[in-house]
Amino acid sequence: MSFKNSTAEKTTITRNTSDMEVNTGNIYESIVMMSKRSNQLSVELKEELTQKLQEFASTTDNLEEIFENREQIEISRFYERLPKTVAMAMQELLADKIYARIPESNDEK
Repeated sequence: MSFKNSTAEKTTITRNTSDMEVNTGNIYESIVMMSKRSNQLSVELKEELTQKLQEFASTTDNLEEIFENREQIEISRFYERLPKTVAMAMQELLADKIYARIPESNDEK
């Protein structure tokens, strides 16, 4: 996923809960879906950030040689300004871009 092109809100806004349950019919299922998708996005985001920061990692452990790395700071600031993963997951749910596979229950005994 391209986190740079996300149009999710960067601040907290009030939402109508009935809008969230339209896709699933149940607000609790919607919350679980958003939670799981948010965790997936968070893992992807962390992996991407780690890869970019490793490009600038220093192999020396000498304190005298550690210096301020502007590129590393700019990358970190960019990722801090991105919308939260919960906001991205909520936007995907409301745009009907995510779905859940719900296994059939065997209640017919």
